[in-house]
Amino acid sequence: MNPADPYIALVTGVSRPEGLGLETARQLTELGYRVLVAARSPEKVEPLAARIGAQSLVLDISRDAQVREAARQIDRQYGRLDVLVNNAGGFFDQGGQPLSTDMEYARQAFDTNLLVAWRMVMAFEPLLRRSEAGRIVQVSSGAGSFGDPVFGLGIHPGFVPVYSLTKLALNGLTVNLARQFRDSRIKINSVCPGFVATYPGTEQWGARPVADGARGIVWAATLGEEGPSGGFFRDGKPIAW
Repeated sequence: MNPADPYIALVTGVSRPEGLGLETARQLTELGYRVLVAARSPEKVEPLAARIGAQSLVLDISRDAQVREAARQIDRQYGRLDVLVNNAGGFFDQGGQPLSTDMEYARQAFDTNLLVAWRMVMAFEPLLRRSEAGRIVQVSSGAGSFGDPVFGLGIHPGFVPVYSLTKLALNGLTVNLARQFRDSRIKINSVCPGFVATYPGTEQWGARPVADGARGIVWAATLGEEGPSGGFFRDGKPIAW
């Protein structure tokens, strides 16, 4: 990387000081990346961006028009995008039951956890293709797998039916996109950060530091030319799913 021409990274879902998005952006900034952090609330994203020396981007990623305009803005400003981290997500329905799920809740969850990432990749694909090493990271979860030994669909200690299915679908999208990008320099992978302490008190339940989970995301964002694509990883190691 030429210090005068740093890689450009966009991280979505940066609205909380304890969140994975901010820590991921911070670690990328420390590596010399020029980082844009996105969230729909300027009151939240702007001070967080200033804290780590990043550029804020006020963006509601559920709205097609705003996503397309953000892509045009980054095109005008930088002419390309090197890293897209689809970090925005939520709807962790701990204790839910499939047959008592509210379908409107499920619709919103699929829009936020799956369709938003899909929309972002579609909008920013032209800019990623201009990169010498375009990288896309889908922040997923072991709950969206069959084989994760702790959080897998048939093993998770508590039902999270909606959340787990959205992440399962996100992982499937990653595989499909990797196939479409096969003849390009773009690599896309899903990453489970593990159970991390993004909310106060979760350390008492065994949550690990946010910085540890973010390192796995940064690993996928900075893969070399020989790195994998279309996989599912935690801490740089494949998850069977």
